[in-house]
Amino acid sequence: MQWILLETEQITECFIQAVKQYTPLSSGIFAAQLLWQRGIKTELELASFVNFQSYQAASPFEFGQEIHLAVKRLKKAAISGEKIAIWGDFDADGITSTAVLWDGLGQFFIQHEQLTYYIPNRLTESHGLNLAGIDNLAQQGYKLIVTCDTGSTNIDEIIYAQKLGIDIIVTDHHTLPAERPPVTAIINPRYLPKEHPLFHLSGVAVAYKLVEALYETLPDVPQHSLEDLLDLVAVGLIADLVQLSGDCRYLAQVGIERLQAEYKKPVVERRRPGVGRLLELCQKSGDRPTDISFGLGPRINAVSRIHGDASFCVELLTSRDIQRCQQLAEETELANTRRKSLQKDVQNQVLKKLSQLDLSTTSVIVLEDPQWANGVLGLVAGQVAQETGRPTILLSTESGENEANKPKFARGSARSINGVDLYQLVNEQSHLLHRFGGHPFAAGLSLPVENIPLFTDAINQKLRQSLGGINLTPTVQADVVVTVADLGKELFLELKLLEPCGMGNPVPKLLIKNCWFENAWHRNQQDLKGKKIQYIKTEFDMRDDSTKNPFPGIWWGHYKEELPIGKCDCIAEIDFNSFKKRYEIRLIAVRPCADLEVQTEKSAMILDWRNQEVSEFDVDNSILIIKDCPTSWNDVRAWLRKSIYHQQKLAIAWSKPDNKTPQEIWLTLVGIAKYLNRKNNLVTRVQLLEKLGISDPSLYLGFQALKYLGFTIESQDRYLQITWNEFISDDINMNHAINQFLAAVTEEQFQKEYFATVPISIIQGMAFNV
Repeated sequence: MQWILLETEQITECFIQAVKQYTPLSSGIFAAQLLWQRGIKTELELASFVNFQSYQAASPFEFGQEIHLAVKRLKKAAISGEKIAIWGDFDADGITSTAVLWDGLGQFFIQHEQLTYYIPNRLTESHGLNLAGIDNLAQQGYKLIVTCDTGSTNIDEIIYAQKLGIDIIVTDHHTLPAERPPVTAIINPRYLPKEHPLFHLSGVAVAYKLVEALYETLPDVPQHSLEDLLDLVAVGLIADLVQLSGDCRYLAQVGIERLQAEYKKPVVERRRPGVGRLLELCQKSGDRPTDISFGLGPRINAVSRIHGDASFCVELLTSRDIQRCQQLAEETELANTRRKSLQKDVQNQVLKKLSQLDLSTTSVIVLEDPQWANGVLGLVAGQVAQETGRPTILLSTESGENEANKPKFARGSARSINGVDLYQLVNEQSHLLHRFGGHPFAAGLSLPVENIPLFTDAINQKLRQSLGGINLTPTVQADVVVTVADLGKELFLELKLLEPCGMGNPVPKLLIKNCWFENAWHRNQQDLKGKKIQYIKTEFDMRDDSTKNPFPGIWWGHYKEELPIGKCDCIAEIDFNSFKKRYEIRLIAVRPCADLEVQTEKSAMILDWRNQEVSEFDVDNSILIIKDCPTSWNDVRAWLRKSIYHQQKLAIAWSKPDNKTPQEIWLTLVGIAKYLNRKNNLVTRVQLLEKLGISDPSLYLGFQALKYLGFTIESQDRYLQITWNEFISDDINMNHAINQFLAAVTEEQFQKEYFATVPISIIQGMAFNV
């Protein structure tokens, strides 16, 4: 595990004082440092970040024509008394999305008569629409399906529904198909520009925006406030790990406030007694994002992981029946404890198989077993990916005899790490797969068992080619250095200023150096019935030389014997335990004392100026500026070596590429060749490279393809002359040459996209190996 400490930047005194206004009990220096590192550098940005009341939320009608079409179709359904089905998903975002539409559309349609919902079974069905479910709804007379958190790419199922006389409105946030699906309306923020404040919405937030549009269109119909849905929106947003910026951050902030206010009410007055009881069972108060990410979210997800069918979770979130909600909440809690035990069992089995792999020659970990519980494979794959630094795919294979000529299938989950685009990686082997879906960091898949060896070899080879030998050592990043004396209420409240945390604004990681542990002990957790489960938690006191007082902490999933003896360094998060009413640290990583100064010094040499105007910075000979986006890690290594040799800082100043398609680039190259032949003009290689936006190796392949079209390329000093003689009739080799060029450009564009967005921490990590 490679540790990285973020560079401490010079912060203006006026910004520190501005932060201090929000942290009256402390100096504000740690929060100021973190905010500055994360791009919040002015009083105006600070006020907008901290105070959601100063944020102007985007209108739902910024989704454009699609949301107008959706509202029009829903109004038609209301007037004609049609039956509507909400089609959700079985994870926390999908369940809360369904609950938002159930409550929200329930203001316009009679629940259980006009309105119903359908949640696929995680263990027997996959994400998205399916034919059997559509058939069932058609037989019951449903004329409209509104999806949430799913549906964008279910083209065949959408066409099938249309043939049965069912219209589809899709609300989703996942990957888009190549062309607009044939639906009545599709509301998906992926159609918006990446800079749009709605772009990062999760499924539940998109569903909320549809309800908001309906409320604005028919304001006299609803009997309940739109804001009553915001606590559900916060749960789904934070549980789904979307980037908390723009409207995502705003909705999470106002939603958490609603959640906390609801929890403070007496049980008989709670609008959502199920949510309140679930918070009690996980010993949370609902006032922090971690109450969702470590409390509510995992419990809602656990139901489908264990039972497959998670439909009752919608009732848990929306029912006003206190007794029924208490029963459902306790069933959810028991499912979560069972999930923990299963997860630990599978993790132990995976680690045994992992010990037999040579990780030095493995880029992607692919493991299989017929005994593994499919519902927890994604969680374990995520753990393995974090610990090994390698994308991980875990598969549960079918056991027993199959029908004649019926292939056995493996189903499983994949998780990524180190900025590897897993979706692209797996999708390129789609010819070996049965089903596949997901996004760059997480995916689900199924494939014939006989294809697993081919799939494993192909995906490993592809990643090795893509990354150019990148060091896949797992990394953990610390944000600030603190001592044990700094830990406590003041620091907790100061860092709470950054909440809600999530992707793009992670929970602050604290580096505590030269510390040691005392009074460590561990125990198995117990479920509601007092039964021990195979999930360990270690508790301890931490000390260092800064104070005589110890500070308590916990380490989930580890035994006390795993704590180092003697002085060590650790990375941790500070938290408040509402059950024990104490502040404590949650241990993330620990190791015997090591000197981070050399690593920090090297990482401080790298400046991230990507997608910015270099003219805005003070530039002198102490900085080596690289404006050309690399296509391999070898390029990056060469620049790092050069900057270290000349004792310069390295400024990476390339911009996100605005690529034409490879086919468009090929046609442009052919057009240039025709123009140069017609005008008898000369051209330099550099001019061609700049015009096409490709590298020299790709241009060489382009020249090879041009020769099959009858062109000749000759060098004259530093110029090139391109002339046309006659067409060569060799379709097979010509198509092969063109496809080679297109493949090279595609690969090059993928690499440039990667280097345009790869976290600076990964590039800093390269400095330690130069």
